Amino acid sequence: MRATTIHAPFDMRVEDVPEPLVQLPTDAVVRVLRACICGSDLWAYRGESARQPGQRIGHEFLGIVEETGSEVSGVKAGDLVVAPFVWSDGVCDYCREGLTTSCVHGGFWGAVGYDGGQGEAVRVPFADGTLVRLPKDAASDDHLLSALLTLSDVLGTGHHAALGAGVRKGATVAVVGDGAVGLCAVLAAKRLGAERIIALGRHETRTDIARRFGATDVVAARGEAAVEAVRELTRGQGAHAVVEAVGTEQSMRTAVGITRDGGAIGFVGVPHGSGTGLDLGVMFDRNIALRGGVAPVRTYIPELLPDILDGSIDPSPVFDLTVDLEGVPDGYKAMDERTALKVMVTNS
Repeated sequence: MRATTIHAPFDMRVEDVPEPLVQLPTDAVVRVLRACICGSDLWAYRGESARQPGQRIGHEFLGIVEETGSEVSGVKAGDLVVAPFVWSDGVCDYCREGLTTSCVHGGFWGAVGYDGGQGEAVRVPFADGTLVRLPKDAASDDHLLSALLTLSDVLGTGHHAALGAGVRKGATVAVVGDGAVGLCAVLAAKRLGAERIIALGRHETRTDIARRFGATDVVAARGEAAVEAVRELTRGQGAHAVVEAVGTEQSMRTAVGITRDGGAIGFVGVPHGSGTGLDLGVMFDRNIALRGGVAPVRTYIPELLPDILDGSIDPSPVFDLTVDLEGVPDGYKAMDERTALKVMVTNS
């Protein structure tokens, strides 16, 4: 089969690799219909996170189950399924508590020795704990497939950020970051009943999506100017709930600066750079809470799926470029150069 591999910074290739096989009785093999490129994949692409030459990549996909191991009972051949970006057994203490990303048997797609989502097929460990069945008729609905694909990562991650920030009905929310996760956090905040949502972003095409998703205000400034602008919009107080969806020191400093005393920050931007920008003294004095981390999206899929199916939410606009599998290297280039927000990969 064909699959995306990474060989060095900026060196992405689509190559012939062995077809995945059921190796353990808890495995399934999924033929990928849709995958995508994540902003976090760019850290490997740019050489800022280590990869072995030839390693697979991609952690967001949905597809059709082709084969299952003898102990798999939750899905069967022919089922349309979505996979969260971490596989998990579904039965360990962490999984039972909803923290599937800490599963004692879990792992990430594209890890050494495992398939990545940006390929024609994937061996799925612990299929019963990992995969979620979708309505079969969705397989023929391109628009719905695009929306459902966000369940594999960005929608659940935006929801995790909103929960970490304590978004509630009537709250004022600010979202730092105009990438796909930040935009999904806007959508999540609206879904949770936020009254006012301030999106921080400088790219008009992205902030237009933010407004479509429920943002009431847009702040294009950065740094101290952004802090001043948000405080001006909030009678000098800041937002009750702040989402940090970038992961840099500057973005975290901005998040702290725009949080209202007694408020909370939900952080889901993958941290990168030399520092965190956190001053615990400031957070202590102002009673600011900090919650977040790697989103256990498998836990959130059953809650979010019905809202996509009935049209209550539509996260599909985060995909603004579609390529076939052979076009994945061009997709990385487009996202790296910020000419694309999020790239979808089609295998059909």
